[in-house]
Amino acid sequence: MLVAARDGDTGGVAQALEAGADVEARDEQQRTPLLLAVTGDHVEVAQLLLTQGASPDALDGRHDTPWLVTGVTGSVAMVEVLLPAKPDLTIKNRYGGVSIIPASERGHVDYVRRVVRTDIDVNHVNDLGWTALLEAVILGDGGERHQEIVRILLDAGADRSIADKDDVTALEHARIKGFDEIAALLDD
Repeated sequence: MLVAARDGDTGGVAQALEAGADVEARDEQQRTPLLLAVTGDHVEVAQLLLTQGASPDALDGRHDTPWLVTGVTGSVAMVEVLLPAKPDLTIKNRYGGVSIIPASERGHVDYVRRVVRTDIDVNHVNDLGWTALLEAVILGDGGERHQEIVRILLDAGADRSIADKDDVTALEHARIKGFDEIAALLDD
């Protein structure tokens, strides 16, 4: 079942389930079939697994869950599949962050736009001392995608005054990096 889920083989997953496979089976890295399906953005497989009771909150050996992985992949389709299963939006990854933080860093505009409409904490501070807003500026490229993410986060209530562990705000980081458009957004 794990291989079928990883490969997006819906029929293979269905056969494994019919044969009695555990929907929460684990591989050597403690990944469940649902986590593997989410990682590969195999929406149909994820839907099937969720109908069979798969948990969107099952932690693997790296402290990832299916929900957390959506922040890395940026898949809005997968978000829509997982949300009805009521994933815990407060579970933190190995860096102490929630899903919107890596999504903001990676420039997943549509994901951020969708996830800010949930109960996710847009001002969550990870172990590095960064919020989604700080991460979009510090690790982003300053381009259009990261500019749009900054707009979305601000519109969703992101607190521009939260500074990193060195007491540097997103605005100051934008100025240091020469991200003039983002600095203008943050300076409003």
